[in-house]
Amino acid sequence: MAPRLQDRIVDLILERGLAPGESMPTEPALMDELGASRNSVREALRALHTLGIVDIRHGYGTFVGAAPMTAFTPGLLFQARQSLGKDASVLADLVEIRRILEVDLIGKVVPLADEEFLAGLDGLTEAMESGERDADERFHQALYRPVGNDFALQLIALFWTVYHRLEAELEPPRKAASEITHGHGEIVAALRTGDPAAARAAMAEHFADIENRVASLMTRVAKRE
Repeated sequence: MAPRLQDRIVDLILERGLAPGESMPTEPALMDELGASRNSVREALRALHTLGIVDIRHGYGTFVGAAPMTAFTPGLLFQARQSLGKDASVLADLVEIRRILEVDLIGKVVPLADEEFLAGLDGLTEAMESGERDADERFHQALYRPVGNDFALQLIALFWTVYHRLEAELEPPRKAASEITHGHGEIVAALRTGDPAAARAAMAEHFADIENRVASLMTRVAKRE
């Protein structure tokens, strides 16, 4: 099977070693090189723009994109919202994958956690106590930065966004806000012990309330069927 035009454009980017932010060949140049019509090239570029692989800046040209994981947010959010009327399984799967990912990563953070890093987490916990809206998200992003796995950070950010767009469908947290904040403090305290098992246990406990709320939602949805 001949490669799709989108794939051929991606191959061209890679073969030329074009970095994010660099200019793409013009439409006429792509038409000549790929032997495709103007409409076909434009359609392929629009599709790649949706994925973040190219960045179309009207009036300026087309550039190589960074292809962030956030480009998948609309599709994943659509699937999750669609499943809310059926069995809410997509949201449940999303939370499960995020728990597995974070419980594993927290164990890798332990040997990398120096006092400066832990003090930064303490500061974010205090920000949560004072009611800063994005402090919880910043805590989870900062937590795994020492591991150096940017792909994991992007996945966590993607899952975070989708989950919080749908959180209104869940029953209120069973824990008070102060207890949730305390749970974040427990994660930091576990890191200070230098014990990976303790850190993983603290993170698993952190997800227990979320998973229970999602399970309750699945039960309510099933009863509507």
